[in-house]
Amino acid sequence: MLYYRDLKIKLHPHVYEPAEDTFLLAENLMIKDGDFALDMGTGTGIIALLMAKKAKFVLGVDVNPIAVELAKENARLNGITNVKFKQSDLFQNVGGKFDIITFNAPYLPGEPEELIDLALVGGREGREVLDRFIEEVDGYLTENGIIQIVQSSITGVDKTIGKLTSKGFKVEITAKERYFFEEIVLITAKRGGFSEPLE
Repeated sequence: MLYYRDLKIKLHPHVYEPAEDTFLLAENLMIKDGDFALDMGTGTGIIALLMAKKAKFVLGVDVNPIAVELAKENARLNGITNVKFKQSDLFQNVGGKFDIITFNAPYLPGEPEELIDLALVGGREGREVLDRFIEEVDGYLTENGIIQIVQSSITGVDKTIGKLTSKGFKVEITAKERYFFEEIVLITAKRGGFSEPLE
């Protein structure tokens, strides 16, 4: 069991355990009261449950069916009812538009061999999953919607910023932390641009 803020989060050996990258996102969420939110690759559901404290409704999706069941259990455990979890390969089973979409993207190069690898391995180059997400995400955003992506420097932060900028987003790095061989970066992108500078 993990205790974070006022949440109790059950863990599972086949589901990515919240770590530094998760908490970097958790501490910098740009969720507003009344938002409709989508948490892509929800894992234990921790980010979705944190957003549900302010959001009107949160949808958490994960390609890993064990993660989806675990996230549902964590919602029940914490008595949070304005959140729904479902299995989806990125946007495959997602409908509607959201004010904020979060994604702690897998970034290791390679091919996933086990369920838990889906949270870590992003394809042959390490960024295929992220590139698919960027390609599709604007169809699911409200007019002034925000995307928050956690990414490792291993898989080309500049490339992600370039792809988002070319789609008309105003992009900023809102937080970063260095670990051993990589930097974990939180990229925030907004279609309408930012009304004020982000800290």
